[in-house]
Amino acid sequence: MTNHPQKVLIVGGVAGGASAAARLRRLDEQAHIVLFERGPYISFANCGLPYHISETIQDRGKLLVQTPEAMTQRFNLDIRIESEVVAIDPERKMVTVNSRERGQYEESYDQLLLSPGAKPIRPALPGMDHERVFTLRSIPDMDRIKEQIQAHRPQHATIIGGGFIGVEMAENLREIGLDVALIEAGPHILAPFDADVSVWIEHELQQKGVHLLAEHRLTAIAEQADKLQLSFEHPNQPLETDFVILAIGVQPDTAFLADSGIERTDRGHIIVDEQCRTNVADIYAVGDAIQVADKVNGHATAVPLAGPANKQGRIAADQIAGLSTTYTGTQGTAIIKVFDLTAACTGMNEKALKQQNIPYQKVIVHPLSHAGYYPGASAMTLKILFDEQGKLLGGQAVGKDGVDKRIDVLATAIHFKGSINDLTELELSYAPPYSSAKDPVNMAGYAAENIRTGKTRVFAVEDLSTRDEQSVLLDVRTKKEFEQGHIPGSVHIPVDELRDRINELPTETEIWVYCQVGIRGYTASRILEQHGYETRNLTGGYKSYAAMNR
Repeated sequence: MTNHPQKVLIVGGVAGGASAAARLRRLDEQAHIVLFERGPYISFANCGLPYHISETIQDRGKLLVQTPEAMTQRFNLDIRIESEVVAIDPERKMVTVNSRERGQYEESYDQLLLSPGAKPIRPALPGMDHERVFTLRSIPDMDRIKEQIQAHRPQHATIIGGGFIGVEMAENLREIGLDVALIEAGPHILAPFDADVSVWIEHELQQKGVHLLAEHRLTAIAEQADKLQLSFEHPNQPLETDFVILAIGVQPDTAFLADSGIERTDRGHIIVDEQCRTNVADIYAVGDAIQVADKVNGHATAVPLAGPANKQGRIAADQIAGLSTTYTGTQGTAIIKVFDLTAACTGMNEKALKQQNIPYQKVIVHPLSHAGYYPGASAMTLKILFDEQGKLLGGQAVGKDGVDKRIDVLATAIHFKGSINDLTELELSYAPPYSSAKDPVNMAGYAAENIRTGKTRVFAVEDLSTRDEQSVLLDVRTKKEFEQGHIPGSVHIPVDELRDRINELPTETEIWVYCQVGIRGYTASRILEQHGYETRNLTGGYKSYAAMNR
């Protein structure tokens, strides 16, 4: 703590800036804390915006986490809304502010905390500035979309981008009766998830009436009569719609730092250390605008999530007040509701692991959310990624119930650098309405342990294209299951008949085994291995294959 009251300027509210202001006041009653917010709202529930558009959250006021008046009264802050910081002069320790009320002026500081956040990406394409092309990042953005719906009664909406906001908007616009097209440039939606998990969300969207168009890259928007016509790269056909929501991602809102000397990445993210300090003395930065360390591998990354922004704001406030807390990294834990399903993830996915040349193995299981004999149990898909030593690298899950608590367990395990052995040993709460004696997290750990200890080798759905023609693809499910659908080219021997019919299989070639979800396949592979066969078992079983090949 300094001997004289220090003057701290905070640029931007919402998650990082507002939490920093409150924390700093609790630590330092004497400091003069000025919070600048470009818009009229200093702290609002950004993640709740789509749900007010659908009236799931009916009271708009509930999205306002803190008002300037309430926060000023409780924390004795100097809050200046509709005031945009447009330049910083570190040598003079001054910022330049454009204020709606006061015009342009300068303000001095002892310590400066930057929380400018991120802004929606608007590609430089024809028609992007049309009045019926919206983004959703703030309360005013939400109000404009809601006004468009209420005033013009549109029938059809198109969302560009299959990320979290895009998918949530697709659900909420369907909930109020609009026809919705969701356009994604890549092969699958929800980039933090691998394809074998995101396909379940894609199926759910389609079943609920969302027109999902993957691998469609927008090239232009043009007005035709009272409609908007969207054009795509060849050979995709144009699409007509009433209005468009751009949700293709965000970029750090840091252009105002161009002449400040503050170090940024090529994409504009502010570079900070573990104390949230920039390279310039007495200047800190937090939130969506900063580059952070990936908690799993230590590499630099950027993760625009509210939870990390809140933690960073608290840490920056601690540093300004003389405490020595640090931010150890972000692991990207996230969750999304899509109609009747929930999907969640934490840590690294396969795409990131491949890009960074990190060796890994994976397991997919399809357990029930709670004991099968108790009413209401539903299946989930749970996937974990781990290295050769068994260290957890990432986890993903999708299902109707119980997804959140399983991912939170995995997120905690990854935070503490846990392994698949830890998953097998976790003692998790059990009663029939909530789980099974072997929780899904335990089951994933057991399956992964079997791989790491050499009790089984697995293959994934995408590996089928690399299978040696001499190998045998063996379906060990029941006759009825086999007749209802199977992988082409399969030999069928039910697992309960395998010992009696084992001589039907050649010993000189590898046997690729599969069942419905992987459990019977593992049993079959253990039988075969102990009779001298080399085997692989399909992780996730036919259920994963069918999901990927609908």
